[in-house]
Amino acid sequence: MLTAITGINWGDEGKGRMVDLLSQDYDIVARYQGGDNAGHTVKNARGKFVLNLIPSGILRPEVVCVMGGGMVIDPVHLEKEIAHLREQGITITPDNLKISDRATITMPFHVEQDGLEEARLSKTGAQFGSTKRGIAYTYGDKFMKKTLRMGDLVHMDEGVKKRLETIVDSKNLTMVNIYNQKPVSVEEMWNWCLHYADCFRDYICDVGDYLAKADDAGKKIMFEAQLGALRDIDYGIYPYTSSSNTIGAYAPIGAGIPGRKLDLSIGIMKAYSSCVGEGPFTAELAMTEEEKDRLRESGHEYGAATGRPRRVGPFDVVASRYGVQCQGCDELALTLLDVLDYMETIPVVSQYRLSDGSLTVRFPSGKTLDDAQPVVTNLPGWHCDITGVRKFEDLPQAAQDYVTYIEKAVGCKIKYISVGPERDACILR
Repeated sequence: MLTAITGINWGDEGKGRMVDLLSQDYDIVARYQGGDNAGHTVKNARGKFVLNLIPSGILRPEVVCVMGGGMVIDPVHLEKEIAHLREQGITITPDNLKISDRATITMPFHVEQDGLEEARLSKTGAQFGSTKRGIAYTYGDKFMKKTLRMGDLVHMDEGVKKRLETIVDSKNLTMVNIYNQKPVSVEEMWNWCLHYADCFRDYICDVGDYLAKADDAGKKIMFEAQLGALRDIDYGIYPYTSSSNTIGAYAPIGAGIPGRKLDLSIGIMKAYSSCVGEGPFTAELAMTEEEKDRLRESGHEYGAATGRPRRVGPFDVVASRYGVQCQGCDELALTLLDVLDYMETIPVVSQYRLSDGSLTVRFPSGKTLDDAQPVVTNLPGWHCDITGVRKFEDLPQAAQDYVTYIEKAVGCKIKYISVGPERDACILR
């Protein structure tokens, strides 16, 4: 049983919360792309946890977590994340956390270059809204075959050091001649690698072999995505995307078992829209600044990895319908429905008006998306506290109608409805 838990929109849809809930029925949870540039916030009986690299399944002692080869891993951040989780009482050992030997290492110079380039672009207002975690530069160097992988930390020999010298020499052409920085030191990077080899050597393995054997044995495997469909490098709001494939079809590939196929795709989307970073975000044009401020505060919309205030707006049918199609969803989870409790009337972006005046429900790209304006449909609110509701039929009629409206508009069944951050604050339909 191979299941993907994926984001429908711009990320921050509540995937970690749903993985934490649904992982009770799974043996393995595997991350398959991305790095520490986004986070999953999970609240349960054990406390509040912010996870950037480690799969959310780590909060269940019986679940094995896998960091797949499609990821880029900053060992500095991973070491700190593990330490923080252990301080919160979470057990992490090579038995319940396995790191792919094929995952790419984010080096200190990737993080430095990310910050330098974003600062350069910001002078002309052309910045991407990067988290400055080095993700794009790690993936870029990966495709230019100028990176080390986690498996290299297991074999720190002269061959690896020679490759590191070649990588650093190439990087210094950029750091010195373009950014006017001091050269990166090979010896410093080698000693840095030696330190993290000692930290993670026992965790690094062939996770593809592990996952394939687990699948053959009938184990249930959940693939956990970072960000959402609209941040996918190929199908998202390019160039304001992440640097990896966030869609579910990539899950078996990025996790380590490219020859396997998904059995189930569960898409996660919020009951409203939120977005971190730059790029077109039509939904925010449908609200006044005062309305957005109130929604942001009600939903506590601040980035888990960065703390930045998220851009917010009404639920976007056009963007969500496209995300559902990209993710090949079999069913959906609608999160944070309770955030809308305060609204007497709930706006929904039902169509886009294009620059030529025409209306569309098809999600556009490029200049067409940049110029699109929201067409709003107002639905009645329920204006009461629904956080204690556990059955769909016990929701106020207006809340039921809101869910069924969205379900019909995006073309996929909503099976789960989150009405609070706790594990049990979820309605199963």
